[in-house]
Amino acid sequence: MAIVGGSGAGKSWLARRLEAALGDKAARLSLDDFYRDRSALSPARRALINYDHPRAIDWRKLESVLRHCLTGRCVDLPRYDFKSHTRRWEAAHFTPKPVILIEGLWLLRRPSVRRLFSLSIFLDAPRSTRLRRRLQRDVAARGRTTASVRDQFRKSVEPMHRRFVAPQSRRANVVLPSGWGEPEAARLAQAILEQLGSGTSL
Repeated sequence: MAIVGGSGAGKSWLARRLEAALGDKAARLSLDDFYRDRSALSPARRALINYDHPRAIDWRKLESVLRHCLTGRCVDLPRYDFKSHTRRWEAAHFTPKPVILIEGLWLLRRPSVRRLFSLSIFLDAPRSTRLRRRLQRDVAARGRTTASVRDQFRKSVEPMHRRFVAPQSRRANVVLPSGWGEPEAARLAQAILEQLGSGTSL
């Protein structure tokens, strides 16, 4: 199940909420861990890369991991360090569950990846909300300054959102409009549980 939307739209929150509601029936992945490893580049060159463009993702690795998961096989996941733009040396062991939740910016762009999802949800959120949440996250968790986050949002995040993220709403099975929250998440979790109980696929 793909959870897609702009930076700060609430993807991680919804994925965590669904994982908690579904209990041992669900496991969660993040597209963020599939950014390309930039350890071969100097810090100065890493800073020049547009990380808000889909080509920043290692799509081959992502597709390989998802296909492993769909066969029920355990797989090692990469772990990405946003402060250094490199992959951490330790991998995380992932055990697939009946429902695999993956959240990310561009999950519906590539046909070969999009075909792997039984259900896709696009989260809509206004620019002001996405910027506020991005500021809270990047300053607290990624060592950024307020000025640098605002500058990146204006120059890169929002233009890339309009070009690559927003158009994916047309490919999603479900679009949650601006203002969605806990009630919508609860109803979605209940619908998934009912389908699992009936033995039907998502």
